[in-house]
Amino acid sequence: MDSMHDLGGMHGFGRIVPEPHEPVFHAPWEGRRFALTSAVPFAVPYCDDQFRPAIERMEPSHYLKSSYYEKWYEAVVRLLQERRVISAAELDGSAPPAQSHALAVRADAVLPAIFAGASQARPEAKVARRFSPGDRVRTRATMGAGHNRLPRYARGKVGVVDSVHAPFLVADRNSIDDQTPETLYTVRFEASTLWGTQAPPGDTLSLDLWDSYLEHST
Repeated sequence: MDSMHDLGGMHGFGRIVPEPHEPVFHAPWEGRRFALTSAVPFAVPYCDDQFRPAIERMEPSHYLKSSYYEKWYEAVVRLLQERRVISAAELDGSAPPAQSHALAVRADAVLPAIFAGASQARPEAKVARRFSPGDRVRTRATMGAGHNRLPRYARGKVGVVDSVHAPFLVADRNSIDDQTPETLYTVRFEASTLWGTQAPPGDTLSLDLWDSYLEHST
C-alpha cells in the first residue's frame, strides 16, 4: 500500500503500548463483527485481497480514528455496496431492505469452511523462477498506485533469498480479479539495512515477496 494506512516505519505515532490483560473482544459487537466478516464472503464472493484494499481506501483521518473492528465494518459495507447487495439508503434506514441477490449460506457450513481454508498457492502454474536461495536481491523502490504487499520501509533494500515457494496469486492483481500467479520468495533482510544503526545488531526480518517485487543485486 502507498498511503496513510502503511504505518510501518513511520515516525510520530509514539510507542506501541500493549494493553494489559487485553480481552479477545472489547465489546459484544466486535465478536459479532468478527463472525459476520468471516461469513459474508461465503454469501457475497470476495477475497481477502479485496477486503484489505477496501480498508486502505478509507479517508486517512477516519482511518486513524477508527478501531480495528470499525475498519472491518467500513470495508465490508464498502464491498457490499460496490456489489449492489446493500444501498446507503438501506444502511441509514431511509429505505426498506431490498431483495438480496446474495447466495444463501447455511450457518453450520461457515465454520468448517473457515477451518478448511482457501490456499492461494498455484503449484501447477508454469511461471518464471528468476532467483534461488542465497541470491542477493533488491526490492523495487516504487510500487505505483493501488494495493501491494511491499511496505515502504523495505523499498529499494537489499536482502538475501532464503527459500523459494510455489507460485501464488499476486495480491496486487488478485485485488482487481487478475489471477495471474508468480513465484513467491522468502527474503531475509538485516535489520540495520531497513532501519539503520538504531536497529539491534544481529536482528533480521524475513518477508514473503513475489517475483515482480524483486530485481538482481550485486
